[in-house]
Amino acid sequence: MSDLDLLTQSLGRNVKHWRAVRGFTLDVLATRANVSRGMLIQIEQARTNPSLGTVVKIGDALGVSITTLLEYEHGPQVRIVPADQAVRLWRTDSGSYNLLLAGTEAPGPLELWEWRLMPGESSSSDPHPTGTAELLHVLEGELTLTVDGEEYRIPAGATGSFEANTPHTYGNTGEVPMRMVMAVSVPPVH
Repeated sequence: MSDLDLLTQSLGRNVKHWRAVRGFTLDVLATRANVSRGMLIQIEQARTNPSLGTVVKIGDALGVSITTLLEYEHGPQVRIVPADQAVRLWRTDSGSYNLLLAGTEAPGPLELWEWRLMPGESSSSDPHPTGTAELLHVLEGELTLTVDGEEYRIPAGATGSFEANTPHTYGNTGEVPMRMVMAVSVPPVH
């Protein structure tokens, strides 16, 4: 079985599991996630490989991390994620990427990411649920962070944080690649 097939099956099983844990019908989850009921059925039956944006919306609606939705199996309390098991969810031909390093559910979804943006590239994100916080540390280059239309420059060695419930974009307007690590904390669903 290919890695993509494993991810598709894990996603389907985990969406169905967390939907049941939350007591959501397909219609309730579809409304909360702004995803069609048909798409949710295809995901739960492992018949489609949805976009990253769709997976993020479903995770936000369920109050769980992307890591939890893509997890192959539940492990012990101490979890070590080997480098080759980090999940690359986005990349460009010129070398930009994001890499989901790890995540946990304590008390709500908490994710650790590595990002690389090549000069001139950017990646936009829809607003996350109210109470979502992002904490990022720039390792190399300079990040141009745009939050709700306002631009902030974060140089190598600096750390920034923001409430991520508005549109935001990670960009590299510099001349050299930008690398950062980022933690995303989403409040638990009640």
